[in-house]
Amino acid sequence: MDEEWFELFPRARTEIAPGAVHVPDWLGPDRQRELVEACRAWARPPGGLRTVRTPGGGTMTARQVCLGLHWYPYGYATAAVDGDGAPVKPMPQWLAELGRAAVGAAYAGPDAGPYAEPTGASDLAYDIALVNFYDADARMGMHRDAEEKSGAPVVSLSLGDTCVFRFGNTASRGRPYRDVQLRSGDLFVFGGPSRLAYHGVPKVYAGTAPPALGLTGRLNLTLRVGGLGGLGT
Repeated sequence: MDEEWFELFPRARTEIAPGAVHVPDWLGPDRQRELVEACRAWARPPGGLRTVRTPGGGTMTARQVCLGLHWYPYGYATAAVDGDGAPVKPMPQWLAELGRAAVGAAYAGPDAGPYAEPTGASDLAYDIALVNFYDADARMGMHRDAEEKSGAPVVSLSLGDTCVFRFGNTASRGRPYRDVQLRSGDLFVFGGPSRLAYHGVPKVYAGTAPPALGLTGRLNLTLRVGGLGGLGT
């Protein structure tokens, strides 16, 4: 019933919290397929898709590959220090440009809401991408993207299976939070007052990816501005 409803009445751009914006269906089918193929190439070794292990000895159920700089709990490096040790793959210029376009799409226009990103999107230098792959059983606990030294908005792009994206507050992992369904092609941007909000993925709806995408599972591309100076040089 829900899928039929969304087809009859297209989902609207929604401000989930000040500075946190959901833009449904931002990526068209062709761009989605291009991104899936790019993710497949990035996932190959060396420096490919890996299982992330936490300092406490646990493992994340979503697997990850990084571009630009390698994220590990809880910092950045120029090589896959918790993987095969290979140098991190470069951040493509076209992906950085897509990040800037995403910020413009989220914050610009007459319906952009009361919050407007103070930094022009054309000035944002997206230099890090985290690509997370979720199978049917994968989840992501509530966390903050706090290792960057830049306050630029985080850009999240969804491909494949639909998920529940839980967007919370900046004080704790608990309530208040809001659950949003992210479908293939959706954009979510959070910056400004919501830049350090806790967020996570408690559920993935297996088998909901568009058949033409050729993807089983969910891919999430998270684009960030590191502000980390010479770490990446």
